[in-house]
Amino acid sequence: MTITELQDLIARSPYLNWLGLEVLALDENSIEVRAKWREEWIASTRLMQTHGGILAALIDFAADYALVQRIGHGVPTIDLRVDYHRLAKAGDLVAKGRIVRFGRQVSTCEAEVLQDGTLIASGRGTYITAPMPEKKPAP
Repeated sequence: MTITELQDLIARSPYLNWLGLEVLALDENSIEVRAKWREEWIASTRLMQTHGGILAALIDFAADYALVQRIGHGVPTIDLRVDYHRLAKAGDLVAKGRIVRFGRQVSTCEAEVLQDGTLIASGRGTYITAPMPEKKPAP
């Protein structure tokens, strides 16, 4: 899959499109995307802090889509762990994901979210990579 093809795939998902994801790099084992900051991400107007759910979504996306070159599409998440290291302020975020272990049934990936080169959050997820069952025709 090319960066352009992946960008088109992202554009078809209302949620991923809303996150404003731009694919920066893609290879067999990793992905890097930029998420364009939105005012709707603010959790605290006093701190101008980005909500942790946005950071978790970016961790999940980057870890999951690190598998896209091998699988061809996003896959279901089995488990996700996120560690928050610093507050994310108003501004674009960069998420980087990489495959830790690729398995026939389940794979493990890690991701990190950075803002201006500073680590904001990191995490690890497990994903179902078994082939999807074929749809059976309706009776």
